[in-house]
Amino acid sequence: MTRAFALGLTTGVTYFVGTIYWTGTVLVQFGNVHIALASLGMLLLAAYLAIYPTIAAVVVSRLIARVGVRALFFAPVAWVATEFLRGHVFGGFPWVPLGNSQVTVLPVAQFASVFGVYGLSALVAYVNASVAVALLTTGRERLIALIGAAAAVIAVGAWGTWRVADGSLTRQGTPITVGLIQGNIAQEDKWKASEARRIFTTYLAMTRDSVRRGAEYVIWPESSTPFSFEDPKDSPAGDTMVRELARETRVPMLFGSDQVIRSAKTELYNAAFLVTPEGRTAAVYRKVHLVPFGEFFPLQRWITFVAPLVNRFAPFSAGDGPVMLPVGAHRASTAICYEVVFPELSRAAVLAGSELLTTVTNDGWYGYSSAPYQHFEMASMRAIEHGRYLARAANTGISGVVDPYGRIVAKSGIFEQVSVIAEARFLTSRTVYAQIGDVVAYAAIVLTVAALLAMRFRRV
Repeated sequence: MTRAFALGLTTGVTYFVGTIYWTGTVLVQFGNVHIALASLGMLLLAAYLAIYPTIAAVVVSRLIARVGVRALFFAPVAWVATEFLRGHVFGGFPWVPLGNSQVTVLPVAQFASVFGVYGLSALVAYVNASVAVALLTTGRERLIALIGAAAAVIAVGAWGTWRVADGSLTRQGTPITVGLIQGNIAQEDKWKASEARRIFTTYLAMTRDSVRRGAEYVIWPESSTPFSFEDPKDSPAGDTMVRELARETRVPMLFGSDQVIRSAKTELYNAAFLVTPEGRTAAVYRKVHLVPFGEFFPLQRWITFVAPLVNRFAPFSAGDGPVMLPVGAHRASTAICYEVVFPELSRAAVLAGSELLTTVTNDGWYGYSSAPYQHFEMASMRAIEHGRYLARAANTGISGVVDPYGRIVAKSGIFEQVSVIAEARFLTSRTVYAQIGDVVAYAAIVLTVAALLAMRFRRV
């Protein structure tokens, strides 16, 4: 078991250092944290996340000790159980689940429309476990392992190829031309008073240009206004200009802006506002899943060693749940930044009636690292899972539209000022995954617990 623990931990740390290394850069650049301390923080986060695959490795090793090498076939179950828990324990951090590795392999990725990203994780883990069994066995047992893996890949791939080729969802519903405004505002300029006018006029001008090019629904990124919308103490003139722009262009506009609720206790929300072509606020979505150490600070009084970062951000309050955004006769939804990596949030929106998924974000924090690309691909998985078009507006990129099969309709590069104009569709049908949710993950947890209990009682 000690060897399994060491191997699981090594694998986990390698996996996460390679995928979340950029968190250290964020601490250095925007938190004024010393590079050594920032590197330590990144390594500690990677070590924490590595606990989950380590647990999976230990569980499988104990089963192998009992029943032999065939217990490797239990690896997909243990992996999915722990991966799902990683996305929920202590608020969850479901960054780059194993199944997301297939998001660009479209025939295989269609499996997510049935069992979600955790179902894809199970498939990838099963194929790898089968290869491992084949390498460790001989004769008939090896043949069965290889045939099983090949059959799974061929079956899923063939069905996925047919599903993408059929493409019926791209012919259903009502089309709408979306305009995604990528202002490319440098992170260090976003809240400078001297830059506010330039930032705001950039979005106004780009919106007018997008409408001239055919946009029927304009989306700005997260926190795009250099003021808090509908806060009379901040910029009432800005509110007026946004509403006048909506009336002038005659299109609905969705944009990210901080929302301040002043009462006995002032509350701050990371929000997205939907303004109608008549210039009125039709809906406000408040971010539900806040970013730890970015929008709120767990155990704040005990983390004084990162005081520069803590003091830089005001704590946000969390919203209550999905909000439907009326776009003409249809309903859309949005997720703000990090929220799009949580499958259950998009599913809740679809079950509430969303016909179009959108997400607004500011990935300027991540620089030229792999994070913006990872973030875009995790958002793309939500489109496949739910059979919905997904439109994404990002301050510095990547902005784009993804169709219900995960195909890129249009997208921008990073760190370019551009308006992406592309067609999406309002859809109402639901995928199997939208209806059953993460049953694969729940089943994996039950089976893992049952296996551990069985081993315990058998020992007694």
